Amino acid sequence: MKVLIINGSPRKEGNSARLIKELTGVFTEENVDFEEYQVGAKDIRGCMACGYCYTHDGCVVKDDINELAKKLDESDGMVVVSPVYYGSANGSVISLLNRLFYSSHSDKRMKVGAAFAIARRAGTTATFDELNKYFTINQMPVASGRYWNNGFGREKAQIEGDAEGLQNARITARNMVFLMKSIALGKEAYGLPKTEETTYTHFIKG
Repeated sequence: MKVLIINGSPRKEGNSARLIKELTGVFTEENVDFEEYQVGAKDIRGCMACGYCYTHDGCVVKDDINELAKKLDESDGMVVVSPVYYGSANGSVISLLNRLFYSSHSDKRMKVGAAFAIARRAGTTATFDELNKYFTINQMPVASGRYWNNGFGREKAQIEGDAEGLQNARITARNMVFLMKSIALGKEAYGLPKTEETTYTHFIKG
C-alpha cells in the first residue's frame, strides 16, 4: 500500500504539515508507505488548454506534474491538504490538480482519496468540497471521518488547539487504510467494476 500526499501550504512547518503528521503516523502504524510533495511554494502554472495531452501521455509543461502522475499511478490512495485562501484552495494546488488529473490518462478508478482544508476561521467546507471533486470525477472513493475534514489555525502550531480536527485526521487515515486494503482484496477476487466508453453530452444546439 502506498499513498501520495500533496501539501498545499508554502510553510514547511505550518498547520497543514502538522495535520499531515497525524495522517502519516497512522500510515506508519498500518505499514502503509507514503510520499509527500509540497506544492505551496513551487511555481506551478495553470492549464493552457493547448491540447497537447489529447495526443500525448502527459502535459507539455515540463515541471513536476508528469512525475507526480507516475507516482499517483503507483499509489493506492491520494491525500490533498490545502490552506484556505479567500474561501478556496491555494491556487498552486488547483493548478497542480487541474493539470495532473486532466493530462494523465491512467486509470484512477478505486484509488482512495481524502482532502483536508486548513483555515483561520472560515472557508473550509467550500475548499473541502472543491478538492473532493477531483476524486469523484475520476471514480475514486472518498475516505471520510466523523466530521468534515477541517483544521483550524493561523499562526504556526495553532492547530495543536484543534483536538477535534487532529483526531478526525487520524480517523480518516484509518478509514482510508481500511478502504485501500478492502479494495485490494476486492480487485484480487473480482477485478475492477465493468466500465464503459465515456459519453459526452453538450447542451449546445446547432
